[in-house]
This record gives sequence, C-alpha cells and structure tokens, in this order.
Amino acid sequence: MPDSPRMTLFSMSERAMSAQLVRMNAATSNLANAGSVASSEAAAYRPIRAVFSVELDRASGLSGVRSDGLVRSEIAPTKQYDPGHPMADETGHIYVSPVDESAEMIEITESARQYQNMVQALQTAKQLMLETLRSN
Repeated sequence: MPDSPRMTLFSMSERAMSAQLVRMNAATSNLANAGSVASSEAAAYRPIRAVFSVELDRASGLSGVRSDGLVRSEIAPTKQYDPGHPMADETGHIYVSPVDESAEMIEITESARQYQNMVQALQTAKQLMLETLRSN
C-alpha cells in the first residue's frame, strides 16, 4: 500500500521538529561561546547558523524542510587591546567572539516556539484521526 497522507504528514512534521532542534542547538552553541577569547583572529569562535532548504513531496503535495548543514558567520571577532591577558598576542591584543547574546536568545525562543507549534499540530492531527476512527 502506498504511503498514506497521514504518514506523510507525520514524517514532514518530524523533519520540521528536527530542523528546529538543529536551529536551537546552533544558537545554544553560539551562546555558550559568547565572550570567548582567542589569541588570533583566525582562532576566534564565530557564530554558526543552520541552513535549511524546502523539500517537496510530489506524491502528497506537502512541503517539508531539510537541513543542509551549518555555516560559520564571516563576522570578524572584536579586537581588544589587553596586554595583561594570558591569551594576548605579541601586540597585546585579544580577539573576542562576535556573538550577539540577545540575537541568540531570540533564535532559541523562536525555535522553541516553532517546535511547540509542531507538537500542537501533531496532537491535533492525532485527535482528529482518533475521532474519525471512533465515528466509523
């Protein structure tokens, strides 16, 4: 028997929830590295973001999401003069990661809300299926 629309709906929802977890994990990693210091610009932590693409299921007409990996930001770290810091380079500079803590908190909040929306949608779909089965 071919895939039923219900199975496609659940599989698409699972992918959407997984995508939000990837998004949230990237933001929490960025937040964990906020304020980290390196002795060179190249070694400084740069924020990461999840990259997604749309996936169309031709059989059902539903579209879903696919994770295409993570990308590092090209934002340069903040160069600070601190000759007394143990990680200072030969010119007395340290390089602080360019993580915007407020933006990361927003990213975490938005991904958590989207995840919760998908949970609610799945609960509603499950309830509708149960009610359909009971009425037959």
